[in-house]
Amino acid sequence: MPTPFPRWKTYLLFGILLIGFVYAIPNLYGEDPAVQISGLKGQSINAETTASVTQLLKEASLQPKSIAIEKEGALLVRFSNSESQLKAKDVITKGFCKGGPSCPYSVALNLAPVTPHWLSAIGAKPMKLGLDLRGGVHFLMEVDVASVIARRMEGYFSEMPKVLREAKIHYKQLEHPSAETIKVFFDTVDERNQAYSVLEKWEQDLAISVGEIAPSVKIPPSPPFSKGGIEEGSFFLVASLSPQALLTIRNETLDQTLSILRNRVNELGVAEAIVQRQGLSRVVVELPGIQDTAYARDILGTTATLKFVMEDYQHPLQDVLSGHSIVVGSKLYFDRFQRPVLLKTQPILTGEAVSGASTGQGREGDPIVSVRLGGNISLFSKTTRENVGRRMGVIYIEVKDHKTTESVISLAKIDSGLGNHFQITGLSVEEARDLALLLRAGALPAPVSIVEESIIGPSMGQENIRMGMVSVAVGLGLVLVFMAIYYSVFGIIADIALLANLVLLVAIMSLIGATLTLPGIAGIVLTLGMAVDANVLIFERIREEMRLGMSPKASIFRGFEYAFATIIDSNLTTLIVGVVLFAIGSGPVKGFAVTLCIGILTSLLTATTGSRALVELLYGGRSIKRVRVGI
Repeated sequence: MPTPFPRWKTYLLFGILLIGFVYAIPNLYGEDPAVQISGLKGQSINAETTASVTQLLKEASLQPKSIAIEKEGALLVRFSNSESQLKAKDVITKGFCKGGPSCPYSVALNLAPVTPHWLSAIGAKPMKLGLDLRGGVHFLMEVDVASVIARRMEGYFSEMPKVLREAKIHYKQLEHPSAETIKVFFDTVDERNQAYSVLEKWEQDLAISVGEIAPSVKIPPSPPFSKGGIEEGSFFLVASLSPQALLTIRNETLDQTLSILRNRVNELGVAEAIVQRQGLSRVVVELPGIQDTAYARDILGTTATLKFVMEDYQHPLQDVLSGHSIVVGSKLYFDRFQRPVLLKTQPILTGEAVSGASTGQGREGDPIVSVRLGGNISLFSKTTRENVGRRMGVIYIEVKDHKTTESVISLAKIDSGLGNHFQITGLSVEEARDLALLLRAGALPAPVSIVEESIIGPSMGQENIRMGMVSVAVGLGLVLVFMAIYYSVFGIIADIALLANLVLLVAIMSLIGATLTLPGIAGIVLTLGMAVDANVLIFERIREEMRLGMSPKASIFRGFEYAFATIIDSNLTTLIVGVVLFAIGSGPVKGFAVTLCIGILTSLLTATTGSRALVELLYGGRSIKRVRVGI
């Protein structure tokens, strides 16, 4: 006798489907065209900003659906159509920027979900859409690997005299004629050969070649690294990085840049962003759904670090300001209030020692950045202990578009010796947020410059969504009609299970925050076909059992039981492929793999257990002599 299908499984399936329906609903509400206004460089969004935007729109005869400050601190202005959205962006940009070269605000187009509050309260949100569906920004960034090589060679150039002196080798002249080469001149060939042996053992990454200058040749100096010409009849060595060392430096620099950019993208809150290497020195960054492109450009392209220095109390500040005194080892800075301050140039701590940073509020509610240090901080601890009561400056060093700027972001009195955890004060909310973000993500190993920037507008994304939905609807409709015609009642049961599969697939992707792309839509269509395959295997097995003379109920039971192993085998192999695609793929490939893997899991539930529950509800409570399965 066939075992009856347990009722608790039916109730459980009904509950799962109900929850899935609730979390899939937000995708039906759509989105409003909107304009998002964000503050730049410490500019905050407040009630005054809201009033200004309202007045600008009123003067332009534009009526927004709503104006509200979001949790992220941005002002979101919703409109009923794209035409009003585009006009409003131009009006707000002109009103805030006043036609100047720079603007204190970022004004960007957006698409804001129209999800009811009761759904948002339980975490029900629409699926995140990829760059091809949602719109967003694409950056192609050039990494200045040559600057890393130059810094490495500068280090060798400063250390090489010490190495030669310790080996008691006399050299005539040391030059750094280019960023990638170092030349050392000697009086005799013996001194040159001895230096060759010492330097070759000293640094394995250096490729060293020998040369000789004829007595009749006079070599002029190579400023700014050397002084005086080279005497006649000199012998020399040329040191440069070996090809293997150059390749290693290039790969390490690119890998570290990729890692830091991914950290910064995560800090920006962009899901399923693409950060990948292109060629020898370029990186591609795609940020789907990002609207504040100016802020994203600043965060991604900025190399930021800190330098902690003590204030110079030994030299009168007024003498430096008047120009009567030039102080070696100190530098004149101006703080955020444009007050002059004389600080030592020798740091007691650099940004490389920072292991973590977070924002918070001080005792009086002012913004602070809590900094955690790692590694050797003995000099920092000793100096702060010995200078209690004096002031320490925190210098923010920013490299952007190959330009380095230094600014004093904090100048505070040392109350006690500092350890591996301390706070930076005196910042605005936005400055504290940006500083903590850049310190957490780390400083880029080399300056990066954006060589290409393209923005995919929401209108193009909407067209892709429309065509994608058409493809899903056409594919789903054809499958539903075929199953209903060919398998009759059982075909209708398969159709219901197929629709349930689609609901669960959308619900899970919405719930876990997976990103839907055009290849992802292709994965959904493929999943629907695979879900039908499982039902076809079951129905054909039922027909085979009935041909062998089994009763209808026994045939149904054996059809579901015996086809289950085959369904698991076929879906498991596809699932393995999907996992591999997700693990090693990127961008469109990963988007396809996400929907494929989730769809396989949901189809296993609906095509086997779900269809079985529906068949049990239809035939389980009564005696049947004959069922029709297929034409």
